[in-house]
Amino acid sequence: MDNSVKSIAVFVSFICAFVIAISCKDDLAKQKSENPVIAKAEIKSETLKPAFQPSKDFNEYWYTGKAEISSYKLEQARYGEIRDGKAVLVFVTEDFLPEIQVKADNYSKDNIPVLKLNATKNFNTGIYPYSIMQSTFYPVSNNKHALKVSASIQEWCGHVYAQLNNRDNFEIMSHSYFQSEADQELTLKKSITENQLWTQLRINPQSLPTGNIKAIPSLEYMRLKHGKFGAYDAKAELKNNSYTLFYPDLNRTLTINFNQEFPHDILGWEETFRDGYGPNAKLLTTKATKIKTIKSAYWSKNSNADKGLRKTLGLK
Repeated sequence: MDNSVKSIAVFVSFICAFVIAISCKDDLAKQKSENPVIAKAEIKSETLKPAFQPSKDFNEYWYTGKAEISSYKLEQARYGEIRDGKAVLVFVTEDFLPEIQVKADNYSKDNIPVLKLNATKNFNTGIYPYSIMQSTFYPVSNNKHALKVSASIQEWCGHVYAQLNNRDNFEIMSHSYFQSEADQELTLKKSITENQLWTQLRINPQSLPTGNIKAIPSLEYMRLKHGKFGAYDAKAELKNNSYTLFYPDLNRTLTINFNQEFPHDILGWEETFRDGYGPNAKLLTTKATKIKTIKSAYWSKNSNADKGLRKTLGLK
């Protein structure tokens, strides 16, 4: 074979290889667009924020085998009037089981480290008392939604319970003594939960969402107002030492006041909404003002000799 023929053969081989490469590239692109698993994985990797890297101060504060307990003077709006009471926020780190979504009894590399918030309120409406508790399990990585949120409300008329689980979607179940609500199960697309923002603030206030957002109001609010579960339009604003959410469709505003300095403790909050029924409904503001903060392994402080800690917190 002479040199000219060899040159033509080499050129033809190059063209064929180029065409095959382009064809393979097109097929791969087509496969990616038609394969929802690949597309979903790519979207997830692109939208996932970098994980929070705990500082030395963070680890020394939150990983000492103690919880942070803060008590608050509460002025709670209910049935068109302001009720005096007490609120407590308990923040503690623990391991979370991702599959069954509960606190882990034992260490495993598959556990998810969370900063948990148990938030309680106690107040009276006339002759009968209210007791409210919300639990939020939020990953310390600070790059995912809350893994689980639950709320229970007890009073003499009955009690209600709601729970949100973060799986492929948000799965919500709700139980109520009201006929119109009874037992419910529903699925929602994943969105910001108002409950998680309290804990996200403690990890890094600067990571809080701002601007026009969609958010699921707190489970406490949705149960007290017998609202429809869902993500509502909200405007979020972060100032120096406060974070505000305004829901125009609910005519509701929540402002959380916090310490700019680490560990960003919550100093108090205000929640304004239309409260009451019929002619007694009016725009009222619930307020909470901090009394005291302590660090304690409270789960071991369960003897009569430990009752003095309640006095320290200003709780009777």
